[in-house]
Amino acid sequence: MTYRGLILDFGGVLTIRMRLNGQAFERSEGLVPGAYFHALNEHPEGVAVYKALEIGEATQEQWNQVIGGILGIDPTDLMRRALANLPLEPRMVDAARRARAAGIKVAMLSNSFGITPFNPYEALGMWDGQWDAIVLSEQIGVRKPDPRIYLHTLELLQLPGGDCVFVDDHAVNLPPAEALGIHTIHHTDAAATVAQLDALLGCATPAT
Repeated sequence: MTYRGLILDFGGVLTIRMRLNGQAFERSEGLVPGAYFHALNEHPEGVAVYKALEIGEATQEQWNQVIGGILGIDPTDLMRRALANLPLEPRMVDAARRARAAGIKVAMLSNSFGITPFNPYEALGMWDGQWDAIVLSEQIGVRKPDPRIYLHTLELLQLPGGDCVFVDDHAVNLPPAEALGIHTIHHTDAAATVAQLDALLGCATPAT
């Protein structure tokens, strides 16, 4: 099978794991371990504002205010602080660049963190000039795993699903892509994912 497209999640795929970043944020803010994850994933107001942010129905500033209020910390520029310990995963970034250099169309597909006032994609150099397509959920009003976001990505790449590979660290995001014929990889380890991509895409780093 010859694949002509590669679709990559951002947080947890092109970067280190989101949990590692969140734990570092909790330490830097003096929070009780698990407090940040509770605010995002369990607190009703936190869950609601995060979903709203991802589909463009809440601003990043609103997210800052709500999450800061739940945690009892200063909300000023909170998203920037919350993502301050989220470096790129160099092996995944290199795999994306090698794929693109080999003529494969490469897209970044992310449930958005918002881009104003802080653009985390730009801050890490993953913005202009890096991709054949960038799909942020807030810009089209749907988030993974809604099938429409995968269809939109395929339309931008001008490729059928069967020609593409999609990598995401959340298993729940994979079945809707698979239903469109996209080959999926559940990312848990960079070395393992890169090995799979090199085998599928045929663009392994040449031996030196």
